[in-house]
Amino acid sequence: MNEQDFQAKLGDLIEQIGKLPEGERGPLEKLAAETAHRHDKMKKTIADLQDSLDYLRLSIKYLVFDLEATRRENQYLRKLLDSQTNRGEEGGEEHRD
Repeated sequence: MNEQDFQAKLGDLIEQIGKLPEGERGPLEKLAAETAHRHDKMKKTIADLQDSLDYLRLSIKYLVFDLEATRRENQYLRKLLDSQTNRGEEGGEEHRD
């Protein structure tokens, strides 16, 4: 049931409750009002949850980007260290001769 259908059915229900005798109307009107309030609260909660999920998705994308950049940087630094180590070993062998 979509939002428009829910509001239409709730409106019909409240209208039918309004046609009941005074003694029967009170408790049912209260229940209908509580239902409308709970529905609005649920819509707000779902919207907040959706916003939180959107923020989480964005945060994860940033974290993955940062992780990939860190991996690339680590690979570059390892190659740099390896090339310096190789030069040092080559230079050390020349001095031994």
